[in-house]
Amino acid sequence: MRQRRPRSLQWVLVRRLILLQAAMLAIFIALCAAALWIANPRLLVDNEAAVAALRDAIDRNSDGTLVVHETEALRQFRKSFPHVWYIIRDKTGQSIRSGAVPDIYTGAPGALLGTVDHATLELARDDLRPEAYVENTATKAGPVQIIGATRSSREQTDGVEVNISATVDVARNPDGSRNWQRALPALALLIAILLLPIAVVMGITTLVTTPAVVRRSFAGLVDTADQAARIDINTRGMQLPVQRVPQEIAPMVQAFNQTLARLAHGYDRHNRFLTDAAHELRTPIAILRTRAELLRKEPESERLLQDIERLSHLAQQLLDHQMLERPADERQVVDLCDLARRVVADFAPLAIEAGYDLAFEPSAGTVCVEANGLQIERALANLMRNAIDHGGGAGTITVAADESGGIEVRDEGPGIPLEEQENVFQPFYRLQPLSRGAGLGLNLARQIAQLHDGTVRIVNGAWRGARVRMELPVLQR
Repeated sequence: MRQRRPRSLQWVLVRRLILLQAAMLAIFIALCAAALWIANPRLLVDNEAAVAALRDAIDRNSDGTLVVHETEALRQFRKSFPHVWYIIRDKTGQSIRSGAVPDIYTGAPGALLGTVDHATLELARDDLRPEAYVENTATKAGPVQIIGATRSSREQTDGVEVNISATVDVARNPDGSRNWQRALPALALLIAILLLPIAVVMGITTLVTTPAVVRRSFAGLVDTADQAARIDINTRGMQLPVQRVPQEIAPMVQAFNQTLARLAHGYDRHNRFLTDAAHELRTPIAILRTRAELLRKEPESERLLQDIERLSHLAQQLLDHQMLERPADERQVVDLCDLARRVVADFAPLAIEAGYDLAFEPSAGTVCVEANGLQIERALANLMRNAIDHGGGAGTITVAADESGGIEVRDEGPGIPLEEQENVFQPFYRLQPLSRGAGLGLNLARQIAQLHDGTVRIVNGAWRGARVRMELPVLQR
């Protein structure tokens, strides 16, 4: 079963913002439609276009009478608006009519002005007299016509004036009711033309800006996640910063810091217990060794001394694990050849007593590494002890150092099967359940090498026995 990929918070926010904007836009459209329904506006653009088309077509004959020429502009306008009508009057009273003129407009201009509900009276642009508003309305005194304005001259303006007027006319039935079957498609097209560009711009802006805003907002969280990825057993006391973490994520980071603190405290307590136990074991083991050495030399006493030696070695390995906690600033420049020579000299009596010949092959020159010398000695000591315990009790154990920073410990025993070569580095893992070792030597050696950016591995080849190689970074001369 395929594991589901975690959701991207960035694109979740983008999708939800787009949906939110779409919902707000739909609400805005609904409110606008309701406002249009209540206000019942009229669209004057077509009427103004009719006047503009007639303006260039009006002329006079040779006798001075008014005439309307059928210009190309007027012809095109009639195709678009076949029901157009007009009345043209001059100052002498001449007039021209065309189309189905409503009765209200056929009378004198004064009579028309008396019947309109309201209108805006505008003068020429260069005329300083102000515009006025005329409205026929009912009052307590009866029906009256009111003409008013907010100023007596255009010079009284505040600098800039903006007048916006829009009227929408909905198709009607002969009885005066609105014909929505004809009006709705046109209204839908009008709304789409007006709002579709806005929706497209809003969507593109959200897609472009939201990921950048989210990445910038989560930059502190990304840095905190990078620091969390670098936490290991040697930096378990580290605490993640919460200064740049979003407020909603801060409780989780604080809980993680508390978890790290509890783990570090538990690990230290467990480590102290192992160290104290190893120290406490060394005293009774030393007493047992002393008493066993006083016994008569017999096979049983020899085996007892070997068992005591195993206990002593196990206690030492537990202390060696505590040595891994030492800080890295205790490192110094160490000559691997000199270090390996000292360890071989220390183990010579033990190897000879166990029935082995011991050989040391130094490198041609000095091999300098930056390391904690005591830790490297303990790692090499564990490799040699492992060879003594599992080398078959015969043959030669060889320790070889080379200029590449490697130290090999070779024996002539049964070797390590290929399928077991990674398992033997696990703690407390033994090829033979009843073998003498505790299964900690190779694991401890690898951990020490890894602390120094080195490796411990088993070298395969046609030779007899096992070869374990430890490599450390060499200092450039």
